[in-house]
Amino acid sequence: MDLKLNDKVAVVTGASKGMGLAIAEAFAREGVHVVAGSRSTPPELEALREKYGLTSVSVDLSTSEGPDELVRHAVDQYGRLDILVNTLGAGRQRSSFLDVDDAEWQRIINMNLFSAVRTTRAALPRMLDAGEGCVVNLNSINAHLPYVMVVDYSAAKAALGSLTKSLSEEFAPRGIRVNAISPGPVRTPFWTAPGGFAELTAAQAGTTPQEAIDVVVPKSMGISTGRVTEPHEVADLALFLASPLAGNITGAEFIIDGGQAKMM
Repeated sequence: MDLKLNDKVAVVTGASKGMGLAIAEAFAREGVHVVAGSRSTPPELEALREKYGLTSVSVDLSTSEGPDELVRHAVDQYGRLDILVNTLGAGRQRSSFLDVDDAEWQRIINMNLFSAVRTTRAALPRMLDAGEGCVVNLNSINAHLPYVMVVDYSAAKAALGSLTKSLSEEFAPRGIRVNAISPGPVRTPFWTAPGGFAELTAAQAGTTPQEAIDVVVPKSMGISTGRVTEPHEVADLALFLASPLAGNITGAEFIIDGGQAKMM
């Protein structure tokens, strides 16, 4: 299927790993000029640069200056910006709300909400000048399923969902579509890296991290398909939402969780 994305220009934040890396690769494979923002350029991102001509920009998107720098780089290189995908996000497992101090609240909200606020604020004037554009925010089902272990992350993602709705309402009449993708558990370093959620779950269940993410997590979280989501599945959804095929979809949130959330 032709998604009609060839030669479009997209900025992807948090593109060094996980879903951000998968999204950057999927867009580049479709012929999109991808400008990938991240603090580091790991070998996987460098490989995409060599294979597809993707542009990698080393930038700290948790700062007030980073998002402007990233968007300016894309516009300076290509003369326009058609698509923004905000994937940057992070969370830590908590034992209680009482254990999360102000500094951690600020760090998590800055990473998951303000990075998207600032990058979108930098990108929108370029899209408005063109009279069209698309923003896809990578949210989380934790915005609706606020487990204690991710209390601050859940609150930040709930705010990102509200922001998505507000932006879609204001800018749809001016040709800008804004949507969100809310995944459940995804096989990314958030889960699979040393010290990640799979390892912590394995320790609690008395099993291996591999068994935890393949069996324990789907069963304990009520995932109907019996497996966690793969990064490329999230990337495919982002591709569709950014394409003209989704031309009348805005202000929507798309859940991709294998049926985990039963009433949303």
